[in-house]
Amino acid sequence: MELSEFNYELPEELIAQDPLEDRAASRLMVVHRESHTLEHRHFRDIRSYLRAGDCLVINDTKVIPARLIGEKKGTGAKIEVLLLTRKENNVWETLVKPGKKCRIGTVIRFGEGLLEGTVIGQTEEGNRFVQFHFEGIFEEILDRLGQMPLPPYIKHQLKDKNRYQTVYAEHEGSAAAPTAGLHFTKELLRDIEEMGVRIAHVTLHVGLGTFRPVKEHDVLKHHMHSEFYIVTQEAADTVNAAKAAGGRIVCVGTTSCRTLESAADEQGVLHAKSDWTSIFIYPGYRFKILDCLITNFHLPESTLIMLVSALAGREQILSAYAEAVRRRYRFFSFGDAMLISND
Repeated sequence: MELSEFNYELPEELIAQDPLEDRAASRLMVVHRESHTLEHRHFRDIRSYLRAGDCLVINDTKVIPARLIGEKKGTGAKIEVLLLTRKENNVWETLVKPGKKCRIGTVIRFGEGLLEGTVIGQTEEGNRFVQFHFEGIFEEILDRLGQMPLPPYIKHQLKDKNRYQTVYAEHEGSAAAPTAGLHFTKELLRDIEEMGVRIAHVTLHVGLGTFRPVKEHDVLKHHMHSEFYIVTQEAADTVNAAKAAGGRIVCVGTTSCRTLESAADEQGVLHAKSDWTSIFIYPGYRFKILDCLITNFHLPESTLIMLVSALAGREQILSAYAEAVRRRYRFFSFGDAMLISND
């Protein structure tokens, strides 16, 4: 399976730089897997494609202001640190730029010394382990000094950092937003629930996998970074009850999908658990529990376009993407949405 099989042409001006004022006003492409047909709607029309008894699964992770700009102690050189995963004793695995200036022992100062970090180790991939030193509460200092870690293809400054959070974000820990959920408003979720659709909350803290491009020409050689997830007993019971009653499991975003597929057994039963997952879903994968997927339009040659290709077929997905380009849909994190439906 060659990486080039998941490439497509995308004009740069179609990469959304800003979120829409009205979250639910995004466009929605509906891909019908069985009939191979497309519909073009707006996101608030998602209600027309859900029915009583379905279960909507949302990822309630919360993005932390994980991007820190500091200076190397002694030289004053500018250093950017992106927090990825908290380890222990205020140690984080991080992405550091420029990495060459951050050998083990390097001290980085942030906010005129309000926060200091010492590089104490590194991974095989070159990520740095940084131990932070501070007085007070780390989360409060981070909220004061940190910036939202927007993807590198977004060049505009985010005016309201809450627009890079879902309206149901609750558990802090992500280095990136689960962007399919950005289209929902509280009112839309309330309407969906009043229709008789069950809503299950799971948590997956989005980490390094979001930022790592696939470099292997042979897709199967790509190594996925691990991300931490939690499925509560309540969530497992909600999903399993809907499935047993004949309802469809509709995942909001690839993160919700990967959480369920990691925590489900081969019989399609979801289990309450918390664990690390490095699940890599690509064409040929047999989905254990998911029926439908709400997602955004993903980068060429990314693991996420491979995941949606596993669900709807590579040719159908690339055809849908070509149509989205032709119709000037907005792409990536702040862009428009797609519903991959099983009817």
